[in-house]
Amino acid sequence: MNGESQPLTTGWSPRRWLFFIALALGAHLGFIFLFGANSDPGRRSVARAPQFHLIDGNHELVALTDPTLFALPHLNDFLPSAWLRPVAVQPPKFHWSEPPQFLPPVIENLGATFNTFMQTNPFSGMKLDFKPESTSSGLAENFESLLRKDSTLKLAGQLAQRRMLNRINVPTLAGNDLLKSTCVQVLVGADGNVVSMTLMESSESAAADQTALALTRTARFAPAADLMFGEFIFNWHTVPAKAP
Repeated sequence: MNGESQPLTTGWSPRRWLFFIALALGAHLGFIFLFGANSDPGRRSVARAPQFHLIDGNHELVALTDPTLFALPHLNDFLPSAWLRPVAVQPPKFHWSEPPQFLPPVIENLGATFNTFMQTNPFSGMKLDFKPESTSSGLAENFESLLRKDSTLKLAGQLAQRRMLNRINVPTLAGNDLLKSTCVQVLVGADGNVVSMTLMESSESAAADQTALALTRTARFAPAADLMFGEFIFNWHTVPAKAP
């Protein structure tokens, strides 16, 4: 022998080794299927195992973690039992057990309200006049009242608000016919004198129109800051003229 070690050889090839291992594994699985038991072994009861329970915020163990337990009033103190816990008051039961009792009608007062209404609200009556009286006399009086008794002057426009310094007397004219009104448009200056005048409506009488223009020219007004327009309206009263 020399100093070098020689490898141990058994004379088996790798295929034999694989075959032997597969044979041993198959035999082992066969014993398991043949002699193995399929029954349930059952569960073992646990005697001392930790358990978890969910508790709410009002539990006494949770209340111990409150930092205001010894600083502020608490529900578990002796005072809240007197003023923090309201007294349970049972509401009354409104149960009507008695049948309704209706008041009997008062016969003496029947129709009293209607009688009071009729006395305080009288209806206006209508008089049936199948033969009215004659009203001819009243028409004659109304016709007489429509007739003018004197000639008059009326101011219109801006001159109606301006004060007149002199008084114009409108005369009564002689004539057998009624005359219409004469309207004269007038322009009055700031000093109160008549600046211009124009005949706007004629009375169908030349004498009456000339009289109106002459009287208008004599009008005098209070001074003002500006020119003003207005109308002089002459309402004529006539008397019957004497026969020649």
